Amino acid sequence: MGSGRAAKARARPDLSASGVTDFLPVLSVPADIVVVSLPSVGGGWGVRRSFQFLLRPTGKQAAALAQCLEDHRVLYNAALEHRRTAYRKAGVAVRYGQQSAELKHIRADDPDGQGRWSFSSQQATLRRLDKAYRAFFDRVQAGRTPGFPRFKGRGRFDTVQWPKDGDGCRWHSQPHHPTATYVRLQGVGHVRVHQHRRVLGTVKTISIKREGARWFLVLSCDEVPAQPLPATGAVAGVDVGVAWLATTSDGDHLDNQRHLATSASRLAAAQRDLAGKRRGSNRRGKAVARVAALHAKVRRQRLDSAHKAALALVRGYDVIVHEALNVAGMTRRAAPQPDGEGGYLPNRQAAKSGLNKSILDAGWSAFLTILSHKAESAGRQLIAVNPANTSRTCSRCGHCAEDNRVSQAVFRCTGCGHEAHADVNAAINVLRAGLALREAAQAA
Repeated sequence: MGSGRAAKARARPDLSASGVTDFLPVLSVPADIVVVSLPSVGGGWGVRRSFQFLLRPTGKQAAALAQCLEDHRVLYNAALEHRRTAYRKAGVAVRYGQQSAELKHIRADDPDGQGRWSFSSQQATLRRLDKAYRAFFDRVQAGRTPGFPRFKGRGRFDTVQWPKDGDGCRWHSQPHHPTATYVRLQGVGHVRVHQHRRVLGTVKTISIKREGARWFLVLSCDEVPAQPLPATGAVAGVDVGVAWLATTSDGDHLDNQRHLATSASRLAAAQRDLAGKRRGSNRRGKAVARVAALHAKVRRQRLDSAHKAALALVRGYDVIVHEALNVAGMTRRAAPQPDGEGGYLPNRQAAKSGLNKSILDAGWSAFLTILSHKAESAGRQLIAVNPANTSRTCSRCGHCAEDNRVSQAVFRCTGCGHEAHADVNAAINVLRAGLALREAAQAA
């Protein structure tokens, strides 16, 4: 994996002989460690999985899909305004059930607008608003920044969901067609699907999604057969970073491709071109589309790299231990520090912003999420541990000090003089904490 590709087929070192398990008490095992225990390889279990396909609509169908999104956006905003007005003027809290009951009258009054779309998809849009409200109140109760639900502007509402296959939609609506696959959407018709892979399991929900000028179909399926991999007998700790996307306790590195940095010059040129266009003009619309297309490409490249890196780990190890990182908190803007005289003290936000950008470009959250999904399907065990002091603790003697980390890549223990690559040393500590937790759970 030194080149970021698939794991090399080679003998793994014995953990007890290498000293990985010699100092299990060195790192304390915090109570907030998360363990994901998965079925043993070979078990017959099903997982939930989504399949995304590119749609090939005709010009008329593309216009209908755009109007479908627009009408659902209008419905969402109207329902939000209804709730806000009722509470502001009468102190009444409007619930999902009340708004859903009013859909029948809304559709009857507007048969050529709201009335032409699926009743179930409109209910899903109202549930989406209800979910946003419940999340708002959950944040209030937790003492976090609430963030009240906002109105969706054009370009901010790009997904419509049908909760049940066969209710306003139908996957594979023309099964006898010799060459093509179609999905039927109420109000749109039979839309051709570029099906590049077989759909497994039972289709539960169907969604359409707009990304720039493209349309995608998303199928959420239950009881998708897992694909367990043969046991390797190997375990690994994983330390994520910005110099390397991930480093294992075996000393292997997974490349950080830095896709945003690679496209930075093209993005800057496209954004400068956009800044010079008059608002509302056709040329500005085209410039916006170019910027969006570049960002979409970076996103696809980042996801592709995350999938390949996660697959390499899942193929190579039975047990994978990683850090339980709060990426949103790590990349949050530094809080201002008033100096008491009407100004502010330096808070190093300028330096932090560069690190934040590198972390987000590496895509830690996406990588760890994809890793958990692949591990579940492959029957691997995934353990997440508290990352506190893993980069400062010597993997040989257990001495913990800030001075141990000489630089980004060099670790030199001030206690015993042990030298190692800093990321490898941290990965060994992560693995040790995970094994200690697993042994404690097995003994309980």
